[in-house]
Amino acid sequence: MPRDSDIGKSSPLGQVGRARVAAVTWDDLHVALEAELGEAITLDALTVSWRIAQRAAGHRHSVDDVLTAHHAVVTVGDAARVLDLGSGIGGVGLLALWGLGAHARLVCVEAQAISHRLLVANVAGNELGDRVTTRLGDLRELALDERFPLITGSPPYFPIGTGVLPADAQKAHARFELRGDVGDYARAAARHLEDDGAFVFCFPTAQRERAVARVGAAGLHVVEMRDVVPRVGLRPLFTLFVCRRTAGACVVTPAFEVRTADGAVSAEMQGVRRRFGFT
Repeated sequence: MPRDSDIGKSSPLGQVGRARVAAVTWDDLHVALEAELGEAITLDALTVSWRIAQRAAGHRHSVDDVLTAHHAVVTVGDAARVLDLGSGIGGVGLLALWGLGAHARLVCVEAQAISHRLLVANVAGNELGDRVTTRLGDLRELALDERFPLITGSPPYFPIGTGVLPADAQKAHARFELRGDVGDYARAAARHLEDDGAFVFCFPTAQRERAVARVGAAGLHVVEMRDVVPRVGLRPLFTLFVCRRTAGACVVTPAFEVRTADGAVSAEMQGVRRRFGFT
């Protein structure tokens, strides 16, 4: 894998701050990315008509992204502007954009150059340059003039020292708090949230109390939590949080079950898939 400082130097797409590029085919993007990054890139379905380029051996789009985006859209379905913090390759932000409809606009912030590079490619490949602004930078330093009715995020799950750090830098930054923690995401959200807006994110259920405390320290309030169970009978893996500026009783919604006890996709998960155009 090339160094972050080398990414984008030889690509025909170049460095794109606002993802405004000429129309380019996914085939061309695929070839360009593999030549630039020197490794296998897969093109996978994000929605029924949008695709996502991701490293075959890197951090991958997952159900965490899908359910965070879905919950965000259900929470603030009329949002015209979305800020996605720590966007990675764009999974959460782009899915939220799809769910909100053609009127919506998205700002993505990502600090790691290789993930930002793939994010820019995914915006270009899906022809979303007029709807998405990408920013390469640290969310802890983010200070936009704009305020948003909806902010999303999928913070890294694990403090440094609580597990084996992956050798792959992209995986390491996605999983471990190498560049800020859930509290930093909450503080960035607090700086950019409209008075009646919502910050929606996911975090491990086992660390639910830690997330609530960090959100509170940032000046926001958790008003809804929903655990996600990978299969009926198993423990929840992560929790979806909705945060607002105004305090209120926290609603604990019944757990979202991704699969039934026999391994079939649950009816509710099928409904999520339909929201993104799949049958």
